[in-house]
Amino acid sequence: MQVSLRLRIATPLHARARSVSSSAPSSKSSFFLNTYRSAEDGENATPSNKYLRMIMFGKPGAGKGTLSSRLVKNFNILSLSTGDLLRQHIAEKTDVGREAEEIVAQGGLLPDEVVLKVVTSKLDQLQNKHWILDGFPRTLSQAELLDAHLKDQNMPLTLVVNLQVPDQVILSRISDRWVHLQSGRVYNMSYNRPKVDGFDDVTGEPLTKRPDDNPEIFARRLAEFYKSTSPLLAYYTEAATAPPSRVPRNPNLHPHQLSFPQTQPRLRLRTLTGSTSDEIWPQLQQTVRATTPSLKGKSSDATQLPHSLSDPFVVSGKPLAAGLRN
Repeated sequence: MQVSLRLRIATPLHARARSVSSSAPSSKSSFFLNTYRSAEDGENATPSNKYLRMIMFGKPGAGKGTLSSRLVKNFNILSLSTGDLLRQHIAEKTDVGREAEEIVAQGGLLPDEVVLKVVTSKLDQLQNKHWILDGFPRTLSQAELLDAHLKDQNMPLTLVVNLQVPDQVILSRISDRWVHLQSGRVYNMSYNRPKVDGFDDVTGEPLTKRPDDNPEIFARRLAEFYKSTSPLLAYYTEAATAPPSRVPRNPNLHPHQLSFPQTQPRLRLRTLTGSTSDEIWPQLQQTVRATTPSLKGKSSDATQLPHSLSDPFVVSGKPLAAGLRN
């Protein structure tokens, strides 16, 4: 008769523990059950506050162009000009470009919805880019339309900067300002004189005054600025103090995957004060870095990008700025 024997060998407790830990599933497993995941699921998910999306307000002559150029030169930021984008659409004969060209040719002002199409057609391509928007919005209606579109795309504005420069300082600045029209280079007899008075440093060509660089026109432009910008600043002040809105749940999540509610970052509104761009520049750098810590500076030997995405596009003929609402 055959007898079957079963031997049980006692295993030390610490050995069992090692056996259990070694047989545990790898952390790289692709199966999840009742897993907590963010609302923006997936490896490519990026929080909304990772990118700088900025607009800047300032009186005529406050230095918006100078400061925007410095940001572009020192950081990986793109500057988008509404006028440049409009010219690009017209040059490429897009649907919105043809619509805008027809309105401008008749001497009309572009409706807010048309300008919004011009701007957002580019912004929608910049989900993972830092950018500054120049020349838009100019009215409360435009601000509301832009805000709604960006939030719908889950890429809301993150920073609004208001440059506060005394009126008398700006008046003195524009009175001393001379320009080289062909290149756009600007000189000031008080703090940035040309090497030879009256002539461009690079080409040697004569400098000229802008037609609107006089006290009477400046006073008119200043009044228009306060009238149009005050409602905008009030709107963004309210937006900056409102509770942050929630990001919609990702519909592609598995039913067993739970998500923590995510909120869109609260808009920052900062007023920077100074008499010159050199005084304001350190404040602007600090504000931008605090708003977007992931923003990287450019190395000194890095290839410099154009200040605007649409610099190469030029359309001759009637100035298109006349078609934009002030």
